[in-house]
Amino acid sequence: MAETNSSKHREILAGIAREAMISRGLVPDFPPEVTAELSKITGPATKEDIPVRDQRSLLWCSIDNDDSMDLDQLTAAEAMPDGAVKILVSIADVDAVAAKKTAIDTHASQNTLSVYTPAAIFPMLPEKLSTDLTSLKQDEDRLSIVIEMAVSTDGSLQSSDIYCALVRNKAKLAYNSVAAWLDATGQVPDAVAKVKGLDENLKLQDTAAKKLKALRFANGALSFSTIETRPVFHGDTITGLEPAAKNRAMDIIEDFMVAANGVTARFLESKNMASIRRVVRTPENWGRIAGLAAEKGFRFPSQPDPKPLEQFLEKMKASDPLHFPDISLSIIKLLGPGEYSVEMPGGKVEGHFGLAVKDYTHSTAPNRRYPDLITQRLIKAAIAGRPSPYTPDELRALARRCTDKEDAAKKAERQVEKSAAALLLSRRIGEEFDCIVTGASEKGTWVRIFDPSVEGKLMGDVKGLDVGHSLRVKLVYTSVEKGFIDFRKVS
Repeated sequence: MAETNSSKHREILAGIAREAMISRGLVPDFPPEVTAELSKITGPATKEDIPVRDQRSLLWCSIDNDDSMDLDQLTAAEAMPDGAVKILVSIADVDAVAAKKTAIDTHASQNTLSVYTPAAIFPMLPEKLSTDLTSLKQDEDRLSIVIEMAVSTDGSLQSSDIYCALVRNKAKLAYNSVAAWLDATGQVPDAVAKVKGLDENLKLQDTAAKKLKALRFANGALSFSTIETRPVFHGDTITGLEPAAKNRAMDIIEDFMVAANGVTARFLESKNMASIRRVVRTPENWGRIAGLAAEKGFRFPSQPDPKPLEQFLEKMKASDPLHFPDISLSIIKLLGPGEYSVEMPGGKVEGHFGLAVKDYTHSTAPNRRYPDLITQRLIKAAIAGRPSPYTPDELRALARRCTDKEDAAKKAERQVEKSAAALLLSRRIGEEFDCIVTGASEKGTWVRIFDPSVEGKLMGDVKGLDVGHSLRVKLVYTSVEKGFIDFRKVS
């Protein structure tokens, strides 16, 4: 049985991942025409048909996961005389190598994003590009789109600009080590210490990011905290689930990317160009969100308003940290998923309810998200004063496709994550665990055990149980192929 063949855990999950991709209309492999086209690309792009600034001397660095090779963005900062900080975000110029209507682009438009599963990654672009020729690798010259922002002392944007530039990554950094250093719980990373002035530059970035975040949350941005885990492998055998916690270095990148995406959206609007926006619409389920808060003793206004919702989240995080991830997840589900929508010049802007921003697009990850590559082409056309490379109808069709494929990819990823959890627990049938109820509806009752942090279905008597209730359960069944994990209540 799959559950007991410990030497082939990664192989089993990779197979499940491929089947999950195919069953949801995603393409796991690159076709021959992409391979043929790729063989003719011998190096990174070195020139553009629009002006390119030389910014290789700036203290650019990348901050990403330890094992990330598809580096989409670099960041740098400069102090300004009035106390403001100039933030520069450099985005890999993927379009310079993977132009529109090439075989590589056509395939990328099929899946529309890279799919990350516990045992296998299915990249949107061939790895020769995404992890090499279009990746902002350390000590390599790369063409990029630079988004420049002047952040004032109160976190507001004084000015912004977008242009093409040649950049050079001075240091490939990792979230965990940078965060530990900034928190004074670890030493300065070697890659930081080797570059003169980079330590102070990162501290300047950290300060500016905090100001951006503070203003966004003052305007009603929402702070969620859900439990996400990633399988830990020893060789090819899964040995545990590791929680993926946010940290200070991740906050720097997140805050800069939110600001850069806003600048990009407004830039395209100023150029009278239609664009694809990332939106989370005002929730239709506000009554149910208010009802959930009422159960905890909070009253919400009748109309959707992110500010009291954020106040509720902050208080719940402080008063009930054990249940807060599940409260967060419940509200996220009620808010509804994000989607891509076409914004016409002068049209009504839907905005992003969860981020409390009106203007928002996806532009900062063109190696792994197709909407970002589309936006990059729009930006370059706007800089050059050329017409849009896409008609409004093309953009609408692409927005629908990107939304649908993102949903399919999330379901595929989630299925493999469930199979990985089932594989980990398959030898623990009959064991008992403490848990809390995470979902209760006509479709079933769901619980989350704490160690490892895994969710499963509660079978048998579920009368009287509701979200947030604590109980003890016994593991009674797992199916690796289907990703099923079933528990029963212990009397």
